Amino acid sequence: MIRLGEIQTLQIVKKVEFGVYLSDGMGGEDKVLLPKKQVPEQARTGDEVEVFVYRDSKDRLIATTHMPKLTLHGVARLRVAQISAVGAFLDWGLEKDLLLPYKEQTRKVAAGETCLAALYIDKSNRLCATMNVYPYLSMESPYGKEDRVSGTVYEISDNFGAFVAVDDKYSGLIPKKELYGEIRIGDVVQARVTGVKEDGKLNLSIREKAYLQIEKDARRVMEAIDSFDGALPFTDKASPEVIRREMQMSKNEFKRAVGHLLKEGKIQITERAIRSI
Repeated sequence: MIRLGEIQTLQIVKKVEFGVYLSDGMGGEDKVLLPKKQVPEQARTGDEVEVFVYRDSKDRLIATTHMPKLTLHGVARLRVAQISAVGAFLDWGLEKDLLLPYKEQTRKVAAGETCLAALYIDKSNRLCATMNVYPYLSMESPYGKEDRVSGTVYEISDNFGAFVAVDDKYSGLIPKKELYGEIRIGDVVQARVTGVKEDGKLNLSIREKAYLQIEKDARRVMEAIDSFDGALPFTDKASPEVIRREMQMSKNEFKRAVGHLLKEGKIQITERAIRSI
């Protein structure tokens, strides 16, 4: 059986003026054309050739010896070649660009940028790209607790947090409580593994352990005080919402940083403000 969207070894069963026809060598009737310009020199009937099978501009099955950057159910970062009325077209290393339909975009993409995408077969039996990569990510990562990882944010949920494709391959999540600052779909983040779930998914944090993070948080507090001309207009008694919005940290983290600065004698706290000394 000839498999759409996959790299496979097929057998030359017929030579024609414009190329050769390939089959799976199992006696089936399915055949696919390998264009003449890609036929290996001295190739003979019966020889095997490693090819990738996709569809040409006329929607016919076609074989190529050029290997794409993405195969069926795989995930990769691809450059957006152009935008059209039906969606974006991605450069995946073949003559015909890969369609990323608008309905499969988790954010609007622009020509020239790169996006994380997976390859699937649509209802019309055509190869298409999707930015909804979750079903195609592996749960069998080599990482354990406290490992450092890098990944691409592919979805943000108000309920759960930021979903990350670690190494653009493995399933990870930055829980909502660990989200700070401006994180958007498509961002590449550096994170720490805080746990591995039973199903293999990774829990991540973009912050250090408390005793390591406190120095960074203290510097951020001092920078904020300086930006307000030496007096931050709220204290560690402010609501968690205000602290998260203004400082991109939790109330507990803010209190630890403020306590650290107090101990070092760098600030003083009044009823309504935190002032530098």
